[in-house]
Amino acid sequence: MFKNKAKILGITVLTSTVLLSGCGLFGGETQKKIDPPKTTTVVDKKEAKETTAAKKENAKNTVQTELYLIDKNGYVVPQTLALPKEPGVAKLALEYLVVNGPVTDMLPNDFRAVIPEDTDISVNIDKDGVATVNFSKEFKNYKAEDEMKILQSVTWTLTQFDNVKSVALKMNGTPLTKMPVKGTPISEHLSRASGINIDTTDVVDITNTKPVTVYYIGGEEGSYYYVPVTRRVSNKEKNNIVAVVNELIQGPSEKSNLVSEFMSDVKLLEDPKNVNGQVTLNFNENIYGSFEEKEISQSLLNALVLSLTEQKNIQKVAIQVKGKAELKNDKGKKLSEPVTRPEKVNTGSF
Repeated sequence: MFKNKAKILGITVLTSTVLLSGCGLFGGETQKKIDPPKTTTVVDKKEAKETTAAKKENAKNTVQTELYLIDKNGYVVPQTLALPKEPGVAKLALEYLVVNGPVTDMLPNDFRAVIPEDTDISVNIDKDGVATVNFSKEFKNYKAEDEMKILQSVTWTLTQFDNVKSVALKMNGTPLTKMPVKGTPISEHLSRASGINIDTTDVVDITNTKPVTVYYIGGEEGSYYYVPVTRRVSNKEKNNIVAVVNELIQGPSEKSNLVSEFMSDVKLLEDPKNVNGQVTLNFNENIYGSFEEKEISQSLLNALVLSLTEQKNIQKVAIQVKGKAELKNDKGKKLSEPVTRPEKVNTGSF
């Protein structure tokens, strides 16, 4: 079950829920059940084939790309959309972040673009993996409260590509050392290490902490999605894998409207093992979403894998419960193999 202190949602996540209305009493009289008229649907096989062919052709001409957009609660969230397959996908991705640009008709409900309207963009990626983005003067036309969100969106959208390691910004050809509205300092090379949706709640001495990024669940019934959040953890915790798991168990801040499916009594029974990029975690039985069926929620597993693979040199996650690896998810699928990070986040299929 999702857990965020007083918040508890159903364990079925990121799937559509159909509510069925039953017959009952109305005005003191029992309503009669009326069978709907029988209908026959005729499927035109030729039309069906043409539709399938069109979908395949469309897939050939598009590429699934993560765009970091802003949701209604102000979080910067990856949404995977099909962009035209053409040269310069990094530049194209940023153009799809522009307000009232080509992304407009593709925006998921309650999401908005982040780069100011009418901003022209160019991107140059050098051999060292530095993507230098040059914005036109319209870039400065944003609200102050969006400044960090824009930095995070641009950085995380670009660093999804294998040939981009860091990002540098310019406006009208002049390097930006600070953002033009609030003056947020910009490092020479922005990277994911700078964090996203940064949460410093309850952090007293930030100098004795380090950042880890974990994925919680946002949205609402029928349209849940994963939200990356950078938390600060004590430098005393030397093992970042343990730190990530603990942050998932602790859950998001009470002030947020995010949730975690980890219950507070979930525990690691031994130190994680990391061998050649594969992490093995041994949990107690409280990791199960259903004690009767002894199943692990797939959405919990997704959040765990997304969070851990944000760490360097981690590609796979294997789960054990009390030392046993013969497990299954809440779809009945056996978890016999280590789980890798999905190629894209929030595709609508989680």
